Amino acid sequence: MTTNPGRGHLSIEQTLDRFSMPMNTLKVGVLLTVLTLSFVAIGGWLGGTGGMIVALGLAVAMNVGSYWFSDRIVLRMTGAEPLDPRQAPDLHAMTRRLARNAGIPAPAVYLIRDPQPNAFATGRNPEKGVVAVNQGLLDLLSPEEIEAVIAHEIAHIKHRDTLTMTITASLAGAIMTLINIAQWSTIFSSSDEDGPGLLPLLVAELVAPIAAALVQMAVSRVREYEADRRAVELTGSPDGLIGALERLEFAAQRVPSRSMQQETAHLCIVNPLNGGQRFARLFSTHPPLDERIAALRALAPHGSTGRRVSIA
Repeated sequence: MTTNPGRGHLSIEQTLDRFSMPMNTLKVGVLLTVLTLSFVAIGGWLGGTGGMIVALGLAVAMNVGSYWFSDRIVLRMTGAEPLDPRQAPDLHAMTRRLARNAGIPAPAVYLIRDPQPNAFATGRNPEKGVVAVNQGLLDLLSPEEIEAVIAHEIAHIKHRDTLTMTITASLAGAIMTLINIAQWSTIFSSSDEDGPGLLPLLVAELVAPIAAALVQMAVSRVREYEADRRAVELTGSPDGLIGALERLEFAAQRVPSRSMQQETAHLCIVNPLNGGQRFARLFSTHPPLDERIAALRALAPHGSTGRRVSIA
């Protein structure tokens, strides 16, 4: 990373940060607004003005709840457990060093007893950051590749991506819940005039998950590219992350995850529910592997692979 040439001067990376981070935040804010308004609109469709008010209240409550409790909820859902520094001293030392280089407090390290190699980060801010790694990741990757994965997750924590993606997932899931409630209330309604008709509901049931997935995908994919770039800055080479992504993507298609669900899949460094299905990949929250690797290779110095001898 370029150092400051002098007091009061900003490096190229710092200058880019000042412009890129507000723009990324604006894009994410617009997408979250779209999801919230969709949630409120569906509430109004189901229950008129009263339904809109209830839906808005629920949206606010979900956003507040996601802010304060998202990390605990995700860790409980995935079965993550705190990893004692005495059990993995090298991993903890690596995490502390990368966090120090990123300028944030060292995140807590958690372990998930899942044979699928993967990892994710959570926490509402850098002071509450958590990096969770699957046992399969520690068993499969080299130290250099593990370092690159941890750097990627620390980048997410530094830029508060985990909070954004958790709120997005909550609203997307809530939209589908409203659709399901409306569907069942229509089926068992005693009057055809109560609520929306069955045909519009069937159309909404087809369109809503696609729309929610597209918004969730747009939020997550932007952040994945940025976290990849930051990981290279923290480790000094794209090689470790390229190797890690190739191994993780291959394993995710062949080793089923025991811990991840659709609601939490977008938090992982690679899609844990990939399964090699083309339709699923079409609406994946993660960018295509070949595009991520191409972007990473473009970051390597000309004429050099950027590979380092040691990660110590």
